[in-house]
Amino acid sequence: MEWRDEGVIIGVRKHGETSAIVEVMTRAHGRHLGLARGARSRLNAPALQPGNSVAASWRARLDEHMGAWTLEATRLRSGAILDSALALHGVSHMGALARLLPERDPHPALHETMELLADHLHEPRIAPALMVRFELAILGELGFGLDLSQCAATGARAELVYVSPKSGRAVSRAAGEPWKDRLLPLPGFLAGRAEPADAAAVADAFRLTGFFLERDIFGPRGLAMPDARRAFLAEVVKPG
Repeated sequence: MEWRDEGVIIGVRKHGETSAIVEVMTRAHGRHLGLARGARSRLNAPALQPGNSVAASWRARLDEHMGAWTLEATRLRSGAILDSALALHGVSHMGALARLLPERDPHPALHETMELLADHLHEPRIAPALMVRFELAILGELGFGLDLSQCAATGARAELVYVSPKSGRAVSRAAGEPWKDRLLPLPGFLAGRAEPADAAAVADAFRLTGFFLERDIFGPRGLAMPDARRAFLAEVVKPG
């Protein structure tokens, strides 16, 4: 069988002298692995790197086989990624999050988010807020999405400044005031307010997503939060 798709490379693992097992997050076929012959050759290696977008053709005798890739780069980002510690850790974290998804399950909206994130991983003013949104998207795709659209207590859509750690739902300033010490801060840029994603807001956003990733995703699987996430956050807080 054979199919064609587009995707973003999230992992490359050596196989033999010149080939590699390449992991691609595709639009219509989800996270998929395959053997790419000659992937480590001088001609192909620069194109087949994590963070690059590819036009992919996958072929196998049976669907359950690993199969073989024919990959053609359509958007090269590896140069910008290799020049940025933030982007290097970011692409690793992006891949670690994508691997939480079942292999071969399609997530087209998440693929779109990944493409956008990959485009800006090397930009310190943009990448952190996009990474937070990618973490929120992963939570949603795994069935633990946060509801940040209205207050859990009153239904209000204005002044949403907290999130309940129990329900993952937004709480308005007025409703949450008596219990604010028990609630998680909700940055304005995630609540739809026209507020900048400054350092304090980004820090609050990562605390928010980190709480639910740890509690609902990594903890129950007996996994630690990815080292790449800690390294990415360390780069985020470095003086510019």
